[in-house]
Amino acid sequence: MKEFKVTYFFDEEHYIRRFIHLESQEIAEELVQNERDQYISFRDSRGIYHELNTRDVRVIQISEYHRINKS
Repeated sequence: MKEFKVTYFFDEEHYIRRFIHLESQEIAEELVQNERDQYISFRDSRGIYHELNTRDVRVIQISEYHRINKS
């Protein structure tokens, strides 16, 4: 299972980020494409609950994320 960072940009200064765990980048892209123009809900890395209308998003970025263990 890989971890992907999905960032939803509303403009140059405002964005929301979520992390998803899926098998491949292609599956992550398909998930985001299937969520177009819908309300989605998720908790971010700080545990904050979000409801997001993807219709209001201007740009979506997906990238594989490699966590660095800071211990």
